[in-house]
Amino acid sequence: MLDLFLPPMDIQGGPAITPGLPADSWSRIVFLDAPVCDGCGSPFEYDPGPGVRCPACTARPLAFDRARAACLYDEHSRDLVLKLKHADRTDLAPVLARWLLRSARELLDEAEVIVPVPLHRWRLLSRRYNQAAEMARPLGRLAGVPVLPDALARVRQTETQGGKSAGGRRRNVAGAFAVPAGRTGQVRGRRVLLVDDVLTTGATAHACARALKAAGATAVGLAVIAKVRGGADTTI
Repeated sequence: MLDLFLPPMDIQGGPAITPGLPADSWSRIVFLDAPVCDGCGSPFEYDPGPGVRCPACTARPLAFDRARAACLYDEHSRDLVLKLKHADRTDLAPVLARWLLRSARELLDEAEVIVPVPLHRWRLLSRRYNQAAEMARPLGRLAGVPVLPDALARVRQTETQGGKSAGGRRRNVAGAFAVPAGRTGQVRGRRVLLVDDVLTTGATAHACARALKAAGATAVGLAVIAKVRGGADTTI
């Protein structure tokens, strides 16, 4: 009934045939399907077999165990991600949660809890919402997996990752995350699925996974909306 009186609008302000996306934008999104690297979710040109990892993941293993991305991060998907992240378009979060449900299905089947990548409290105050948490909540409902929005905290305010090299990104977020003392029981002995918007070098997810495993998580998977082309150690 609500859609009848207030028809869904796409990200450009026009009528949407699919929630959030006009038809021409939908057709340009590069969705990622198997075969992909089991470590970072980068697409393979051919199927090398189950569990195979790209050279970047083999050369520099990261703390999260497996990752999946819904689509490539490029000029066609960037606007969608930025609308959610910076333009108060939280109405896009349930749409993107369905993308995560599809792309990370096997990781969700293994996960016991879902944890969004947190913002520092000052960043959260200025932005008013955490885009990762906005996606994690509907994803948890769709998958039937509990969501723990406060199981991980960003305990140190960091600079933006934009424009930094892979090494600079790792140094920027080193030690920036921790499981609060009162929340360790929520992750100890459990398989965690970490949710974020974009995977670039993997530095943020790596720091989060290290904190979760230090608190006793037995495994940490990663589900993101978009993946920068290349392996998890790609510099951008």
